[in-house]
Amino acid sequence: MDALKDLAEALGPRFTTSESARAQNARNEAHFPDAMPDAVVWPETTEDVALTVRTCAAAGIPITPLGVGSSLEGQHLAVKGGVSLDFSRMNKVRAVNAEDLNAVVQPGVTRTQLNDELRATGLFFPIDPGADASLGGMAATRASGTMAVRYGTMRENILALEAVMADGTVIRTGTQARKSSSGYDLTHLLIGSEGTLGIITELTVKLQGQPEATAAATCRFDSVEDAVNCVILTIQCGLPMARIELVDEMMVHGFNEMAEAGLPEKPHLFLEFQGTPTGVTEQAAMFREIAEDFGVQDWKEATATEDRTALWKLRHGAHYATAAIRPGPQFRTLATDVCVPISKLAEAVTTAQDMARKMGVICTIVGHVGDGNFHCGVRFDPDDPNEVQTTQDFAGKLAELALTLGGTVTGEHGIGLGKQKYMSAEHGPALAYMRAVKAAFDPQGILNPGKLLPPGN
Repeated sequence: MDALKDLAEALGPRFTTSESARAQNARNEAHFPDAMPDAVVWPETTEDVALTVRTCAAAGIPITPLGVGSSLEGQHLAVKGGVSLDFSRMNKVRAVNAEDLNAVVQPGVTRTQLNDELRATGLFFPIDPGADASLGGMAATRASGTMAVRYGTMRENILALEAVMADGTVIRTGTQARKSSSGYDLTHLLIGSEGTLGIITELTVKLQGQPEATAAATCRFDSVEDAVNCVILTIQCGLPMARIELVDEMMVHGFNEMAEAGLPEKPHLFLEFQGTPTGVTEQAAMFREIAEDFGVQDWKEATATEDRTALWKLRHGAHYATAAIRPGPQFRTLATDVCVPISKLAEAVTTAQDMARKMGVICTIVGHVGDGNFHCGVRFDPDDPNEVQTTQDFAGKLAELALTLGGTVTGEHGIGLGKQKYMSAEHGPALAYMRAVKAAFDPQGILNPGKLLPPGN
């Protein structure tokens, strides 16, 4: 393609068509087949991105943004070929405005990188999806995480964006002010758009003060229903939890297989409390009092930093712990998530468990249940048509369950490739307006094609 030759001349070593680089960006953590781009661009500036988009737009070449490739619905896969726009070199923290509690970052900055740079300021960025994801990718997928119950999701933690649109125009949305009533809210339109409306090149994110004291705890219950009902009552009572995570008995089995955790294979809650030393003690006592009504057992607290880090490292390894239950390179994991109203959470989780048992699938359940969001990890053999079909049937039934209970087919993974089939059922006539927005922002359909919106008119 002449356009790719033009990019090669303009970008030099920031452009390649080498098979190894293209293969690297073709992979994913989930179950989707590899998807090779025709070329890889490593932009270092916004102008690099704008140049790439202008050149590709003139030739109708698809562009697929990529952060660190940790998405679980294949958002970063170049399923239509074209250019993979790899943001790993746009990884600078531009500014930390401590007095205003915000930071300005490039999209390739990861959450741990930002928090490392904030360590001396007494501030931190709270959104923690588990993987060390890039902030640009987290914004594009409207990521959530273990602290969403207290601090919200990416949607609530971004003040402003810089983005390159489908014709190469660079725009800025939002400001460092905490609120605005000025014009259409393009910031929040781009957040969660999965790179289909514009390509994020800079973010202004909110920061929080480091809590004076932090304590973690684990406890177990005889049933998932008891654990989830304990969570529901805790939230309804207004107890300010920093983290409240469910792991079911199959997930605990995975932790034991992966890390020799030595946990009784019963449903557990992983908890974190933040505040003053007195406040943390009171919060833990109040939670334990609530949990006693649901038969809590084996209460263990962790206040030392290394103990808390080990606990959350275990939780963040859930994807790999699921793989440890059925090890082998021939198997893949379908990782799917739903979110339901908090009052329907126990019904949703227990029904999901029952479905898995009846369908004979190996399924772990783990979730940020403080806000009604939980994840199912299903191990299957992609070369076995029966297993593939059963796995897809399970995911479909789970999505239908969530919608029936007044929820959504994804609380944080996004739509990507895997959940387009449910968009019409969830959004109905509103889907036509989403298509209209896409057509207005990207009339050629070159920005991350094949994602989010299902095929059709």
